[in-house]
Amino acid sequence: MVNCFHCGDACLDVEIKHDEKSFCCHGCKTVYDILHDSDLSYYYDLEKSPGISPQEIAGKYDFLENEAIVEKLLEFDDGNMQIVSFVIPSIHCSSCIWILENLNKLNPAVKSSQVNFPEKTIRISFSSEEISLKNLVVLLSRIGYEPYISLEDSDKKDKNIDRSLVYKLGIAGFAFGNVMFLSFPEYFEHSEFWLDQFKPFFRWLMFAFSLPVVFYSASGYFTSAYKGLRSKILNIDVPIALGVAVLFIRSTIDIVMDLGTGFFDSLTGLVFFLLLGKFFQQKTYSYLSFERDYKSYFPIAVTRLFKNSEGKTLEEQAEVYQVEKGDRLIIRNNEILPVDAILIKGNALVDYSFVTGEAEPISKQSGDKLFAGGKQQAGIIEVEVLKPVSQSYLTQLWSNDVFSKDQSGVFESLTDSISKRFTVTLLSIAFIATVFWLVVDPSKAFNVFTAVLIVACPCAIALAAPFTLGNVLRIFGRENLYLKEASVIEQMAKLDTVVFDKTGTLTTNTKNLITYEGVALSSEEKQLLTNTLRASSHPLSRSLYSILEKNEIQTLDEFEEEVGRGISATYNDNSIKVGSYEFVGSEAAVAEVKNKTTVHISTNKVYKGCYVFNSEYRAGVADIFKELERDKEVIVLSGDNEGERERLEGMLPKDVKLHFNQKPDDKLNFIKNLQQQGKRVLMIGDGLNDAGALKQSDVGFVISENTNVFSPACDGILDASKFEKISDYLNFSQRGVRIIKWAFLLSLFYNLIGISFAVTGHLRPVVAAILMPLSSISIVVFTTLATQYIGKKLRMNINKEY
Repeated sequence: MVNCFHCGDACLDVEIKHDEKSFCCHGCKTVYDILHDSDLSYYYDLEKSPGISPQEIAGKYDFLENEAIVEKLLEFDDGNMQIVSFVIPSIHCSSCIWILENLNKLNPAVKSSQVNFPEKTIRISFSSEEISLKNLVVLLSRIGYEPYISLEDSDKKDKNIDRSLVYKLGIAGFAFGNVMFLSFPEYFEHSEFWLDQFKPFFRWLMFAFSLPVVFYSASGYFTSAYKGLRSKILNIDVPIALGVAVLFIRSTIDIVMDLGTGFFDSLTGLVFFLLLGKFFQQKTYSYLSFERDYKSYFPIAVTRLFKNSEGKTLEEQAEVYQVEKGDRLIIRNNEILPVDAILIKGNALVDYSFVTGEAEPISKQSGDKLFAGGKQQAGIIEVEVLKPVSQSYLTQLWSNDVFSKDQSGVFESLTDSISKRFTVTLLSIAFIATVFWLVVDPSKAFNVFTAVLIVACPCAIALAAPFTLGNVLRIFGRENLYLKEASVIEQMAKLDTVVFDKTGTLTTNTKNLITYEGVALSSEEKQLLTNTLRASSHPLSRSLYSILEKNEIQTLDEFEEEVGRGISATYNDNSIKVGSYEFVGSEAAVAEVKNKTTVHISTNKVYKGCYVFNSEYRAGVADIFKELERDKEVIVLSGDNEGERERLEGMLPKDVKLHFNQKPDDKLNFIKNLQQQGKRVLMIGDGLNDAGALKQSDVGFVISENTNVFSPACDGILDASKFEKISDYLNFSQRGVRIIKWAFLLSLFYNLIGISFAVTGHLRPVVAAILMPLSSISIVVFTTLATQYIGKKLRMNINKEY
């Protein structure tokens, strides 16, 4: 067997010889010719499988001749020089980067091109006088790097990157370092003439450094505390804001009244460590999109029919948003239907798997209704629009309240729940100690009151969660589970119900398990079947063809394909029919294959049997269900029919509940009903039909074969290769929360030591300067070491079978 020189695929159907090299298709040969003619043939020295072999692109990008659409895609346009950015899903290696950043050698009109590998995007500057945007996209497609252009691209918004946290952290760190340096003479009370002379100046300088820290760097804590109190919530920012305010006021009084140096070192250090923890927790995966909707899936433009002044019907490329009821559209093979419509001409074979979860394409005839989101898979059809994009069946799903409701404040973190008790306890100790000293020694009362609030400021408690969750977030990413934010980890630890979609989640998108039932085919019949399927574009035909033995290529005498029914062919007086049971003429086969995906065969008008297509389930499905069922309720929700019920019941534990024929709204309402029963739900899906359920659930995971291609809005994206480790991930999140609780106890120990100094009136600035940073550093070290330890155990569990 010979492999293609360009893409590395086996040359199964045809082998094209050129320059003593073999190619599996004319597309791969074309790419080789382009690179060779441009003196780029050493591209193949870098990687044996660059890009993806180009597909048929004629007419596909005609919409890029529409100036209104082009204007929305461009980032910059000065009349001559234009800049555009594209997502290129097929970028996968160093050679991909190399060829894309050398586009100027393929076409001098390209002035520069820069690849962002993690985001799989390319930013291209080109001369619009020498090459159009359409021709640029065609060039990319011809060399195997077809851009992914969707409706989302027409709504591009400038990315507002909030760097305020970085600025606040930088200012706090700068002030902390300088204040600590200026405080050293005060710590040791060293009597020296020049130090004594400049001591007042040093104190006022520390005051000056603390001003931007309090009023800028710590402003977020004051805002959060105010909002919490206004909502009658004692969050962790309330005692922090109180501690920062008391530190600043007490220290300012000390230097104004010349009572001492104050606690400016502790103040700036406190804010610096708090912001450092927040910065560490904020780490996420900017190259992944967790907030996608139908716009990422729909085309940016469609082919619309119109009549000119002479009454002739012509085609035009129109933006999807401009399509109105009554318009006639042309939908080509493998194009997405962006509107609800009536089929006018042509035979439609529509794949709704991404919308409904139903795996088998549906055949439609003239007059049938087609819904938005379906992919046409059998040639060109003409449709009449029933509803515009904004009113289609699919986009109506996004009108549900769950997509517009802000759920960020619904979840109460472990830190906030502890802060309520901590705040009440702290204030109680402060008031009791103050009352005591008002009776015993009134001169110490104010110092004791402020000292308690200062030393008991929950810096260490506030750091425990950010550093732990930040480490856990990074470990998850290393193991191919990418979470939207750190708070998801705490929610994962509380889950008690796991709901799975079936198609594309429990099953793979890459292969089917195909079995034959019936009379064995002779070698001649097998050869005729193979050559008949070879000419078909039907998805089931292609799947079946891929598993059949390929020997001699035959030129068929007759070939006819009836869309949605089947194929008939003849060769050397032998005839064959392949397709539905009605088409091949076997009503007896109905009962045997009810609710199953099948392809029936008859030769010379004699029924032979059928190939049954069963979904190929991911490795370890049965094991993961058994592990989850130990402490959680496990449910399967599927948009498919009940054809797989018997197989699933035999594979999964008896207590697993199976629900079929679930529409997108049904799934969303099912999750909502579980939550109303007090359940905390994890939804695991893969497609747009799961979007509502993913959004409604407490935690939503998307299973993805490629983490950079389309996935609906979710809380986490899980690489499909690690599907069987879901239970390990959930257990790991619970261990992470336990580390936070142990860190809370450790910080409480430091608080008790500090309070013992404070209530007795012996808290000096040097004690606070040592105790507060020490507690923060101890928490950081403890959480880091603990998470690294459990992270190693997670990696051992995940890799033990690989």
